[in-house]
Amino acid sequence: MTVENLMDKLVAHCKANGFMFQSSEIYGGLNGFWDYGPLGVELKRNIKEAWWKDMYQNHNELAQPQNAPSTYDMVGLDCTIIMHPQVWKCSGHYDLFHDYMVDCRKTKKRYRFDQVRGRWVTHDQKRVFVTTMAEPEQEQEDITRRALKLFNLRSKDIEKIQFEERVLTLDKLTSAERANLLGPDTDEIGTLTDPREFNLMFKTYVGALSGEEGAAFLRPETAQGIFVNFKNVVDSTRIRVPFGVAQIGKSFRNEITPRNFTFRSREFEQMEIEFFCHPNQSADWYQYWRNRRLQWYKDLGLDSERLRLREHEQDELSHYSCGTADIEYAFPFLPPGEYGELEGIAHRGDFDLRSHSEGKLDPKKRPLEVEVDEQGSPRHRGSGKDLTYRDDLTSERFTPHVIEPSAGADRAMLAFLCQAYTEVQSSESGGKFESRVVMRFHPRIAPYKAAVLPLVKKDGMPEIAAEIYGALKKKFNVFYDEKAAIGKRYWRQDKIGTPYCITVDSQTLVDRTVTIRERDSMEQWRVPIDSVVAEIEKRIC
Repeated sequence: MTVENLMDKLVAHCKANGFMFQSSEIYGGLNGFWDYGPLGVELKRNIKEAWWKDMYQNHNELAQPQNAPSTYDMVGLDCTIIMHPQVWKCSGHYDLFHDYMVDCRKTKKRYRFDQVRGRWVTHDQKRVFVTTMAEPEQEQEDITRRALKLFNLRSKDIEKIQFEERVLTLDKLTSAERANLLGPDTDEIGTLTDPREFNLMFKTYVGALSGEEGAAFLRPETAQGIFVNFKNVVDSTRIRVPFGVAQIGKSFRNEITPRNFTFRSREFEQMEIEFFCHPNQSADWYQYWRNRRLQWYKDLGLDSERLRLREHEQDELSHYSCGTADIEYAFPFLPPGEYGELEGIAHRGDFDLRSHSEGKLDPKKRPLEVEVDEQGSPRHRGSGKDLTYRDDLTSERFTPHVIEPSAGADRAMLAFLCQAYTEVQSSESGGKFESRVVMRFHPRIAPYKAAVLPLVKKDGMPEIAAEIYGALKKKFNVFYDEKAAIGKRYWRQDKIGTPYCITVDSQTLVDRTVTIRERDSMEQWRVPIDSVVAEIEKRIC
């Protein structure tokens, strides 16, 4: 199966079974936005709850075994999506949070500068950079087709064209070279504009004012709400450094080219921790969070061979970063050997608290106005509030360093979907074989934990099944199904990822035991009805 076919099948499976739908689909859809269906909302909620329980609620259980530098506390926040616009000036988002884009003068299409790929091709001493937006596995085929059309040649004349080996993106070309290129969706050379900055924040307006006085932004990340509440958290909880602040919430980025299902979306949900620590311990805490977050994905079922932890090179680091490592996953839409970012763990130093402290915001001045120092260099105009920390035991005052494990709930869900999707061959009567899908979710995140299935709709079996269903429903999200043959009902649950099926049969009427079937191994065993809840609870871990 090709990568393209696999992703097409996964997307179709997600729609057919209620995991995800294209937003506003009946009106043609809206690119970069996705709705979560009945199963998808359960899967995503379970991922978020697993993160919250492991990182926030039960954080002390894992701190010492994983060699944390010391014990620590964790608190939570839920901050607003729209904040004072000066927050984004001081954080650097207003000036630095952008991608470069290019426009095609002929087709009026827009592309992200660093995503347009191509090769140099030469024919009859004419050298042209032919671009494509095709998927990597069709890249050369598309470039060849477009080169033949450009030079007015037929397929049999392919040997008359010379293709250079390297595949390059536009940002690797000089401005002079870019003048001699063929854009992705045009048949004319030289139609792409020079690259220009495109700020990724969504702009909106607050209140009755429709002008720039009321301008604000949807947050591009949840982190800044934590930083501006640092003093409120410390003063109200009397918490001591080191400590973490956890938050789950929506963020918005106006991506130029959202793509690859939910991998790059314009609306997404983040699961972030801002971990405040003493500067002398920050390097150790950085290592701790890198290891702990990687292990979390493995514990929930992602294959360690498809995961890696990659430290950023110096030229990759964000303006605030002292060091960043990405947890990456080999998503099936990527070429073999390539990985996509799943989560970033950043050592932010004291940049954020310092930026929001420096200077004084004059309410008479317009927000986002640039202030310069004596040398003419721009500087942040922060709140003027003291965001340092004083240790009540040692009386030492310092600005804490921050380690930020930042995970995307949507990307995590996509990775778990990709990992879970499995096609198996099953035998039917008559010796025929049929391919069917099994979603091998870890039980903790599976949308339904169990399904209760009376073998037949008579002899009191539905009543007993309803009794078991009611007992399980108090603790888990479970499913009840009494339609069709038992084998087909098992398969229905396999394809949505339900780890356990509980069957009420004729033996149940004799000794009040039921059959439990495990999804992946198809192993079956019997337990007393009174032990069913405890049996499922023991296995959902």
